[in-house]
Amino acid sequence: MSPAIIGTILVAALVTATISGVFGMAGGLILMGVLTTYLPVASAMVLHGFIQIISNASRAFLLRRHIAWKITARYAIGIGGALMLIALIQWRPTQPLVFIMLGMTAFLVWIPKSWVTIDASRPIQAELCGFLVQTLNTIAGVAGPLLDLFFVKTLLPRQTVVATKAATQVMAHAVKIAFWGFPLIDMLSRVGASAETGFPPLWVLAAVIPLSLFGTWAGGKVLDRMTDANFRAWTKYIVTATGAVYLIQGAMLLSAA
Repeated sequence: MSPAIIGTILVAALVTATISGVFGMAGGLILMGVLTTYLPVASAMVLHGFIQIISNASRAFLLRRHIAWKITARYAIGIGGALMLIALIQWRPTQPLVFIMLGMTAFLVWIPKSWVTIDASRPIQAELCGFLVQTLNTIAGVAGPLLDLFFVKTLLPRQTVVATKAATQVMAHAVKIAFWGFPLIDMLSRVGASAETGFPPLWVLAAVIPLSLFGTWAGGKVLDRMTDANFRAWTKYIVTATGAVYLIQGAMLLSAA
């Protein structure tokens, strides 16, 4: 792996952790696109999951007094249902399809609120959220916009939204690492296959930890200065712009295939 690619990954880890620290999403969506651009899909998924666990865990810890633990526990029940479905899935998307799924996922933020009657704080819906978000997160790599649909109608303040989503996503990315990690480990076990996987050196994994922690801390400082209205508006526009780029990139890759 070239120094330029390693540098890009490290900068992306810092910048996207900061963005996620502010909005509770969007950072993971951007990071997934960066990693998929430079790495094979399996390696990108595992590395993304590792970075996102560090980022989300630190964010959940810093905002731990704001976490809605009842919603988090009910979300975990939904993950259990998703695990049964995921265990049956053998298909894994190619790089162009990952970009297209990322782009389509991003545009979920534009579903009119009048069409959406879901609310993670209501009965059964946190469980449904866990099931749907875990399934999409495992296959496409991210599911932030879908997760956000379950919080858009809650009366929770922005700190609670960010903290609770962070707690749920620690679990979600752990499942994703397991789903994509086993095929990757099998590839790494073959003689001479390490170059084929494109997985970065272990020191890169160590380096992203302090970068993610610092980005999360910096994003939290910005979050404290935002209003709830600005928080929701900026989230929508950042996610939409990112999604548009991914759709174009995915379409270009498909046309070139």
